[in-house]
Amino acid sequence: MSAESPTKAAPGTIFVVATPIGNLGDLSPRAREVLAGVSLIAAEDTRHTGQLLQSFGVATPLTSMHEHNESRKSAALLDRVARGESIAIVSDAGTPLISDPGFDLIAAARQRNIPVIAVPGPCAAIAAISVAGLPTDRFAFEGFLASKSAARRTQLESLVAETRTLVFYEAPHRLTEVLRDMAAVLGGDRRATVSRELTKRFETTYSGSLAELAALAERDENMSRGEIVIVVTGAPEQSHDAVALDAQQLLRALLDELSPAQAAKIASRLTGTKRSELYDLAMRLKPGEQM
Repeated sequence: MSAESPTKAAPGTIFVVATPIGNLGDLSPRAREVLAGVSLIAAEDTRHTGQLLQSFGVATPLTSMHEHNESRKSAALLDRVARGESIAIVSDAGTPLISDPGFDLIAAARQRNIPVIAVPGPCAAIAAISVAGLPTDRFAFEGFLASKSAARRTQLESLVAETRTLVFYEAPHRLTEVLRDMAAVLGGDRRATVSRELTKRFETTYSGSLAELAALAERDENMSRGEIVIVVTGAPEQSHDAVALDAQQLLRALLDELSPAQAAKIASRLTGTKRSELYDLAMRLKPGEQM
């Protein structure tokens, strides 16, 4: 297999091109050159991308590729590339595939050994974590949480013991309830930031505990305007033995009042240990049993 070269818009190549998340000045000269040189641009929203291209005097033809038609259109796009055309894919803002369309196309291209080249640039998740003042040596990108509170809390429960910094995208109209759920499940004292409108005129990053940020979101309507990235510090490191001991002690107390399933669920939330492991342990323990 030959090495891929990040050159100009070479024929028979797919380019994954990052576009500005707000400030047009963030479109790199290389990205502009590639967009102007490819045969076709597959865009999440052709109207939005059309305005971007017009701003830079780029007249490359556009085709729509979004979450509802990507699977259907991928084969036709790959056939064009296989015949020697070059294609760029872009999302409405930032880096394609990062909570945006493009995965089906790129996965299929790799299976067919079609060259795929990244043209890196803006990414809201990376921008937000770079200014958060929270640990950046290890982090986990979680994208968008579920829109319903029950499902969202279940997702958050699985992250209680995650020691890496957590990065989320969120819709403005859900910010307050999401921060409340995060405070309830992850702990109100967890340090976090909420970044809105990154690179734009009203860019703001709010910093504090999850409890403080949830309270602020309730009274500050500006906090829920624009595109939002939430960054949350990870759980403190704990030794396995210490967690196991805490879990046993907690389960013994909970089993005096609750069923094994209920006790395991609560102990999992508080200790970060897997619920299935705690349930197995709870089934072996009996109220009043000597450890």
